[in-house]
Amino acid sequence: MSRGYRSALHIAAIDAVSVVTGWHTNTMAKKIGVLGSGVAGRTLAEGFLKHGYEVMLGTRDPARGEVPAWVNSNPGAQAGTFRETAGFGEIVVLAVKGLVVEEVISQAGPDHMTGKIVIDTTNPLADEKPVNGILTFSTGPNESLGEKVQMLLPNAHIVKAFNSVGAALMINPKFEQGTPTMFLCGNSPEAKSVVSGICGQFGWEPYDCGDIAASRALEPLCILWCLPGFLRNDWRHAFKMLTK
Repeated sequence: MSRGYRSALHIAAIDAVSVVTGWHTNTMAKKIGVLGSGVAGRTLAEGFLKHGYEVMLGTRDPARGEVPAWVNSNPGAQAGTFRETAGFGEIVVLAVKGLVVEEVISQAGPDHMTGKIVIDTTNPLADEKPVNGILTFSTGPNESLGEKVQMLLPNAHIVKAFNSVGAALMINPKFEQGTPTMFLCGNSPEAKSVVSGICGQFGWEPYDCGDIAASRALEPLCILWCLPGFLRNDWRHAFKMLTK
């Protein structure tokens, strides 16, 4: 990628933050449906609650596991089935294991996400242990889970984001070296502007990497991010795009 083109993408993403911040200020009642009640899903749900959104956490059975206690400990939070949550959210967040993405989308109902922004935080991790610190993907080199999600939800606006960092650092991380970069991609410029604004609220500098096919480049960042953790138990780091 040329320096000029890369800079243009970066500037567009930064401009989007200011535009979308105004959008959020004017619509504080925006409803978010988070599909997935694991650590990442709960963390993102708490981040949205922190910033004034209405949130429903989606799971197979909202009456079981840790979900009822989570709802009780987070004022304003709700829980529902995947289908209820997809219907509730004006923006939907997909935060489940890559291997169950197709099943969860089916249970949620693609019709419930028609016309909506879907933030895809998933990675195509295989169900195998890392070898020398390197995770295994279930996808090939010329495909991605982000593209599959867009195929499964052809009438939704998929934006890949929040897949290149661990849950503990997703919401307003603090680094002495500056604001970390959140790489994102998707086919809709308008949807990416909205998600860029959310990234800004959550303490990240968004960087637009193009259409959803760029998920092929973004998803392997998960492998790189996890590598220091598996090798040296170093899980506190984030990526930073330097442009000048």
